[in-house]
Amino acid sequence: MTFRFVHTADWQLGKRFANIPGDAGAALRDSRIETVKAVGRLAAERGADAVLVAGDVFDANAVAERTLIRMLEALKQFPGDWVFIPGNHDAALADSVWTRLRRREPPANVHLALEPETPLLLADGRAAVLPAVLRRRHEIEDLTAWFDRAETPEGAMRIGLAHGSVPEFLRDSSGAPNPVAAGRAEAALLDYLALGDWHGTLRVNDRTWYSGTPETDSFSSADPGNALVVTISEPGAPPEVEKVPTGRFAWRSKAAAVRNADDIDALDREIAGLAPEPGTCLLRLTLSGAIDLATRARLRERLEHWDAVLHHLDVREDGLLDEPSDDDLDRIDRGGFVRTAVERLRSRAGDEADPDRAVAAMALVRLYETHVGTGE
Repeated sequence: MTFRFVHTADWQLGKRFANIPGDAGAALRDSRIETVKAVGRLAAERGADAVLVAGDVFDANAVAERTLIRMLEALKQFPGDWVFIPGNHDAALADSVWTRLRRREPPANVHLALEPETPLLLADGRAAVLPAVLRRRHEIEDLTAWFDRAETPEGAMRIGLAHGSVPEFLRDSSGAPNPVAAGRAEAALLDYLALGDWHGTLRVNDRTWYSGTPETDSFSSADPGNALVVTISEPGAPPEVEKVPTGRFAWRSKAAAVRNADDIDALDREIAGLAPEPGTCLLRLTLSGAIDLATRARLRERLEHWDAVLHHLDVREDGLLDEPSDDDLDRIDRGGFVRTAVERLRSRAGDEADPDRAVAAMALVRLYETHVGTGE
């Protein structure tokens, strides 16, 4: 009688990653198809009956046909049932990515749950999936309300599948569109309610979970990069929920104060420990402090190193001030026209009202590197 399935959501296939330029962004786009394959392999390895995908399968309705074809190919990793509902990114409009998918006549084990208030029977009738179908990007009403009155075969486990916000559990979501009642599982006698929209794995209650996205896609999500393996032994039994990591990329944020070479060495060690494979790590690094030119030159050298080693490095330096010391200036030149130019640059770099302050500061660093080097 046991029904086992993988709960996943928010694949957002076709996501552009416009803030990650070049090859790094392209690799992130391609990796999302590989993550679909990983979800399929997980379902096969665990002997699952189905994979339930709780919306935002695609990043937009206008994704390329190539993305649809590649997704259908990726689904071949798992021969069991795949169940999809639309989300706010890929709502089931009159003309949508879902109508395009239907025209491709997907295989019989791929179920596009697009008909409102229509249960879907799986596993020889052992489970009935109740889909909440977003036909617009934003809905004011709770589309899971019909679950309360939905009729399902006697003895079938009742599984809700929805995409939206549970206001009581998600920050800044009061008044948000596509609401889902926190008590829906209890009110509708659901054995489990599989939710999408929140990109981190989140337990609402014993029978209601967000799986989160299976591949991290930002620096801000809480506990992303997972899928949930859910096992229910019989109707009414508490679900066993196992969180399984599925993501490849690690998105990290770090703030650091830099004052001298020792701080840079410490930062070096911390960055090295952020991910087991640096090539799969994306790092947003926020720096603050005040440094002399020798320290700045050393920092530039290490940042260039990490920019090459990590998948992507985003450095934010607005809080990092250059304070050239007299020793710095003496190393560049003790007198003559070069020293005169250096003094003028130093003055402009220290003037907060000068619109070219940042340019002057960078020119000082370049002069130092040209005349002195990085200290390596």
